Amino acid sequence: MMRWVWVSVLLLSLTGCAQKLGRPFDIKNLAKSDMDLITDIHIAEIRDLSEALIVKLYKRNPRELKKVPGMTIEKRVAQLMTAERPDNGFRELGGMDGIALLPLAFSSEFEGDRVFALMAGVTGMISASYNHQLEFFLLDDIDQQKLYNSARNLEKIAWLLNNQKDEHGQLLLLSNGMGKNGVPNYSYERLLGQMIIIQDMMAIMVADSTNRNINQVVHSMASMTFFPI
Repeated sequence: MMRWVWVSVLLLSLTGCAQKLGRPFDIKNLAKSDMDLITDIHIAEIRDLSEALIVKLYKRNPRELKKVPGMTIEKRVAQLMTAERPDNGFRELGGMDGIALLPLAFSSEFEGDRVFALMAGVTGMISASYNHQLEFFLLDDIDQQKLYNSARNLEKIAWLLNNQKDEHGQLLLLSNGMGKNGVPNYSYERLLGQMIIIQDMMAIMVADSTNRNINQVVHSMASMTFFPI
């Protein structure tokens, strides 16, 4: 158990989340194991990273936000970061949610808000990997394979952001690139990299704590097939 704690503290210090370890005592934490507390911290961190990615993608791709009159970044964040996912998916996205939206976001035929489609897919996928829970207790279970699969899907998303283009050879969504001063901007890749590390680390810790194996998989980055969650 101490191995998990030290690994998690190291990870969270690298991602700027160590301050969350100093939260005030809460009586409900008596119903949590050390693993539950670690999981809660990782959920909070990956949600922070997801929100940061939503904001950065909209600032880099303002044309996507303009596709819906009156829409703002704040409204999109509120839609995507709510703890309650819509029961029948997002009407704006054909009633879909989670990984079903990821191919849509990178389809050259899609004319809607690509950032919304992408991040609805990402946040829905991550939420599903934690059973749509924001915190865990003693009797709660978590699936290491879902966590692992979500990490592989995030790797594919990072690749598609840098490579998926329209019929005119233009990237469907802008992310990494050259800054105004000529310095490369890899902040999007770093955000996704931190998210991948969190999901992979959680998958390893869960597998270790439950004596269950992770089925490691390999897929083509260029394909539009994502691993199920």
